[in-house]
Amino acid sequence: MMYAITIYGEAGMFENLPKDRQEQVMARHHALQEKLQERGDFISVKLMPPSSAVTIDPAPDAAADPLIIDGPFAETKESFLGFYAAEFSNLEEAITHARMISSPIARLEVRPIAWAGGAISTD
Repeated sequence: MMYAITIYGEAGMFENLPKDRQEQVMARHHALQEKLQERGDFISVKLMPPSSAVTIDPAPDAAADPLIIDGPFAETKESFLGFYAAEFSNLEEAITHARMISSPIARLEVRPIAWAGGAISTD
């Protein structure tokens, strides 16, 4: 089954860490990426800052266009920062891999996912 490891935290927190602490955090991500690569296909996505986002609100009726607004408007400092998605044999195995990137600056969520189609390539 495929699982997503989603990462939540305060935008800009990583960039404000001392350089050595940033390197420690990234070393954990690189270790997870190497381990996932050894196992097969996976995807890893880092979202750009919330200030670069737009929100698309539903149209008030069928004749209207959706409303496009600059930025996300969450009622919290915490935002969705990125995710990994890979095949794991069970939840426990997914959690074991997620622990590799656990840190005090982010909260992780592990959840089963179903592929809804499409393909991504860096080529």
